[in-house]
Amino acid sequence: MSFLPSLFFLFMVFCYISSQTFVVVAAAAKPRVPIRDGLLPNGNFEQSPKPSNLKITLIIGRYSLPNWEIKGIVEYVSGGPQPGGFYFAIPRGTHAARLGNEASISQYVNVEVGSTYSLTFSATRTCAQDEKLMIHVDNIHDELPIQTLYSTDGGDTYAYAFKAIKSTMKVTFRNRGVQEDPTCGPLLDAIAIKKMAPLKYVAGNLVKNGDFETGPYVFKNYSTGVLLLPKIHDIISPLPGWIIESLKPVKYVDSKHFQVPSGLSGIELVGGRETAIAQIIRTIPNKFYRLTFVIGDAKNGCHGSMMVEAFAAKETLKLKHESQGKGEFKTGVLKFKAISNRTRLTFYSAFYHTKLHDYGHFCGPVLDDVKVWFY
Repeated sequence: MSFLPSLFFLFMVFCYISSQTFVVVAAAAKPRVPIRDGLLPNGNFEQSPKPSNLKITLIIGRYSLPNWEIKGIVEYVSGGPQPGGFYFAIPRGTHAARLGNEASISQYVNVEVGSTYSLTFSATRTCAQDEKLMIHVDNIHDELPIQTLYSTDGGDTYAYAFKAIKSTMKVTFRNRGVQEDPTCGPLLDAIAIKKMAPLKYVAGNLVKNGDFETGPYVFKNYSTGVLLLPKIHDIISPLPGWIIESLKPVKYVDSKHFQVPSGLSGIELVGGRETAIAQIIRTIPNKFYRLTFVIGDAKNGCHGSMMVEAFAAKETLKLKHESQGKGEFKTGVLKFKAISNRTRLTFYSAFYHTKLHDYGHFCGPVLDDVKVWFY
């Protein structure tokens, strides 16, 4: 008879183990929640490493910087004067990460498969002209050209877009340069993410996102605009519907920190003739169309004679604007005849501009409210 109680005891143990295994499996199978729009965890680097993990500014330990994985020489720096006569401007907070030779910082983010995301981040070189910053999202990588400084206050902010091919993706920023001073490298600060909304046509307009309302994340408390990289560096545009098809970036500006003709956002053509923005729209051959757009200045100290050239099919329009820096705008109208079932619309600034009282700060005309319809 003692055999039956033993068998019953073993059966109960088996049931208990099975139930616990089910709980563990169920917990492991719990779906990951995609990250919300805004800063990545410790994306502004204000959560510091423990004092025991810092050797002056050098971070010791692969996981010592909260929420980040580091490799190589990564420094935790504060804004202001630095040893050796340097000065680090960190306008969005107190601290930033500096990537030395072949150094990197990484973080895993939960995303929604099939959706497009845009990273917005502050990056600037600190000592060498040829510093290079690589952006990796899993196996996809591109090189960010940071040789040109577009602002003199350390506020250069960039956007980089990618498509989520799995639910968790590793985002990495890496300095691939090798300098004589091994600590030399880009300064990173304020890294944020945004899920891009799918584009839809607006009734009566053949241009998608012609008002530029769909774009990268913009920091609420500080902005010098967001630089959008040329297509050769950013295959998926952080400005949905548009192609940055030039050597220099354009700047995405918001109405809270800049003057824009309408809505919340516009595009500032900061690279002169080296900056062009384009979109290919569907048209009917031999039909006539009307293209309208608005240009002006962002009320940001950008003065002088501005001119935006617009191209559609075989037609060209040169629209001039004498900027007094007061945020004034004017509308351009271009009529064209479609010559194929696809028509490329292109805009670029004919002149180079800098701010009136800051010659190191590049600027240019603002473009907004682009529309095309039959007439």
